[in-house]
Formats: sequence, C-alpha cells, structure tokens
Amino acid sequence: MDNPRVDIVILNWNGKEDTIECLESLKNITYSNYEILLVDNGSTDESVKCLKKLYPEIEIIENHKNLGFAGGNNVGICRAIEQSAGYVLILNNDTIVDPEFLDKLIEVAENNNIIGAVGPKIYHYYDPQIIDKPYKKMNLWTGNFRMFTTTKDFSNDNIAEEVDCISGCCMLIKTSLIKEIGSFDSEYFLYWEENDLCARIIRYNYKIVYVPKAKIWHKIGSASGSCTSYYYYGRNIFRFMKKNANGYQKISFILFHLTFNFWIHCFVIVFKHKNIPAFVSYLKGTADGFKIF
Repeated sequence: MDNPRVDIVILNWNGKEDTIECLESLKNITYSNYEILLVDNGSTDESVKCLKKLYPEIEIIENHKNLGFAGGNNVGICRAIEQSAGYVLILNNDTIVDPEFLDKLIEVAENNNIIGAVGPKIYHYYDPQIIDKPYKKMNLWTGNFRMFTTTKDFSNDNIAEEVDCISGCCMLIKTSLIKEIGSFDSEYFLYWEENDLCARIIRYNYKIVYVPKAKIWHKIGSASGSCTSYYYYGRNIFRFMKKNANGYQKISFILFHLTFNFWIHCFVIVFKHKNIPAFVSYLKGTADGFKIF
C-alpha cells in the first residue's frame, strides 16, 4: 500500500495545554507521510507564542479572530489542498491518539475509491471504559443521529462498517472529495457542521466508514459547556434539517423536537447541570434556529 500524504489539521483556541498533549502523542505515530497544520483561532492566551517556541518545525496558521470550528478548520483544509495532500485529517486539539491510528484509517480509506471519509473508535479520555460510537443511520425524521455512548468494548467490535456520520473530533477525508463537494459550512460556526458534511458526502454517493481498530482518546466536553456552545447547539440543528431533510421529514422533526428533544435538553441543562445562563442561551439558539428553519 502506498502512503499518501496526510495533512493533520489541529485547531487551537485558548487551549495550548491540550494542544501540546495532542502534539506529543502524534510524535509516536507509526505513519510516516504526514504534516501537521496547526491553526490558531484568534487565541488570547499567548498560545501562538508558546507553540512556536515548542514546535518551530510545525506550520502555524494564525486567524485574527475566532472563526469557529467550521471556519477555523476550513483554513487548514484549504492549506492542505494547496500543498497537494491526498488526505486531510481533522483532529481536535483535546485528543490523544494511538500510535497506529492513522495507519488503520488509511488502510480502510485506500481500500475503495468510493470511500470518502473514515473515523476511529473514540474513548473518553477521563473514563476510557466509555466509548463514543457513530449511529449507523441518520434519522432525518427526528434529528437524532449524533454519537451514542456505550460502556462495553466488545471484543468483536473490530470490523470496519459503513455509517452515515462520524465525529468531527477525528475525520480523515480525501482531499479530492473536498474539491468536489466543498468543506465545512462556515455558517454553522460550532456544532452540526460535521453532520452536514457527512450528509453531503452521502448525497454525492460516497461512503463513510467507522474504523474501530483505529483508536483515539477524547476529552469529552472540554471545549463545550459554555453559553456560546449551548446557543449554537440549539440553533444549528434547525439549519441542518433545513438543508438536508425533505418536506415530510421537516414536519416530523419539528413535532418530535419541540415536544420531546427540546424539553429533554432543557431538563438536563437546568436540573442536571444547574446552568441557568446556558439554559437562556439554548432558548435563544432554539428561537433563532426556528427563524432560520
């Protein structure tokens, strides 16, 4: 198997400690043909100064303001395409990786020309017994198709399988596909952008594959929990459904979301997290999303 060039795009925003741990774990990977593109999203904690000192060999692209997850990663994706990379790997800065994870992803991605993107098994960093796994099928009738968690790491869970969506915290995508269908929709800013990209991949008749032999560990929630994140989480599901669902699915989604999902989220934010400012942000995001819809 040839080793196509992979550009690893890591987005940093005021998170240099996490970024350093991620970069240190990448030093141990066994895949040889890769470059790291570190994109700083307008940090104010002197991240750039620190990271330039520690990693002078890594290209750091500085955005002058926070472009969000979608916009910030798009800057790195554009640079990867300019450098003629065969693949771009979107990797959250709050992850650490298994040394062979990229070999396993490339092995599957190179196996079939109609495979457009692949993603790994994701363990929770602080509780590795918990695993995030992708739903096999998107449910455009309810809007429920993000990741689900399990505490069982089945011994037979080592076979790659086709799915409808993988996590944006680690996505290996063919650059030829990005040239054809485009990258993240920057209007999302934060949340649901990877779902939107995955839906587009499938519409263009490419496959998305979950590769459980490739393993990473993710600090779940380290970049979320703020009022801003709750706002976009509430808003962007409406943007996603407007773009990707048909008329009947949109009606079904509205009925299901406003009578069930919306209230579940409100209950969790208010009674579990006891975060009233986040609740207000979620309400505002939901209201703005409904206007978009």
